[in-house]
Amino acid sequence: MNSTLQKFEEIDFRRFRMPKQFVIIGLIILVVIIFIITGLYSINPEEVGVVQRFGKYHSTTQPGLHFKMPFGIDKLTKVKVKRVFKEEFGFRTIEAGVRTRYSSQSYENESIMLTGDLNIADVQWIVQYRIKDPVQYLFNVRNVEETMRDLAESVIREVVGDRSVDEVIVLNRKEIADKSQIMLQEQIDIYKAGLEIVTINLQNVNPPKAVQPAFNNVNSSKQEKERIINEALEKYNEIIPEAEGQAKRTIEEAEGYAIDRVNRASGDADRFVQMYDQYKNAKSVTKKRLYLEMMEKVLPNVEKKYIVDDAQSGILPLLNLNEGGK
Repeated sequence: MNSTLQKFEEIDFRRFRMPKQFVIIGLIILVVIIFIITGLYSINPEEVGVVQRFGKYHSTTQPGLHFKMPFGIDKLTKVKVKRVFKEEFGFRTIEAGVRTRYSSQSYENESIMLTGDLNIADVQWIVQYRIKDPVQYLFNVRNVEETMRDLAESVIREVVGDRSVDEVIVLNRKEIADKSQIMLQEQIDIYKAGLEIVTINLQNVNPPKAVQPAFNNVNSSKQEKERIINEALEKYNEIIPEAEGQAKRTIEEAEGYAIDRVNRASGDADRFVQMYDQYKNAKSVTKKRLYLEMMEKVLPNVEKKYIVDDAQSGILPLLNLNEGGK
């Protein structure tokens, strides 16, 4: 056995050593692989890449395949600039879908607020936003989402505080949401947080649960009042125009009758004046003509006619005056 060990020790292991050039080539290949793995990166269509070199902002890359300095020299942060994010206030969604499930936890510290007429409203709302400037979003504000939530709550409380509870719950919900969106965007721009407010939606706006039955009774009374008023207006719109039409028609008929009477009176007066002028020029002829014209109108309506001589006397016994009475 000793002889065997001796022969093994005499083997020259130098022939098993790799040449130095192979080691160098292997190291270069390894460095290149690490260089490529840590330097190449891709950006998806809905995002951009923000590159920091030694911690300082260097560049913004668009979707596609890019290269950065490896070994931690460049740091890449991908920002989803086309995605619309959502923040919920006064409630939380556990699972969205056809049958959305909400958290049973109370968030009244966010939703309970005072209105302008010193009433209380439970306001739940949603803020939808997207990132419009990834550099501002990453470097100007330490915690952008938390800052945006604080600003949104402050703005909503200010807008709600300027309105009555009826305006908040029923009348001006869209106006409140629109004004809140404008004010929140102004505040975000002041902080240069790089966000764009897409929309603000008031989800549920109700009175607090403790006073909700009383509030519902008040609303029912108001609705009943509005119904009665609408019915009265409907009746008014039905009767008044008809009465006004009748009055207008009566007035027009009276005006027409007055015009007709005036015209007829004027015509009669003109005819009388003309007749009088003719009478003055030829009294006997005119008198006879008038008499004959009158007879033409009267005689056709007389059933029996008696022609008596002017010189005749004592004719009454000859006329059977009682014959018509039989």
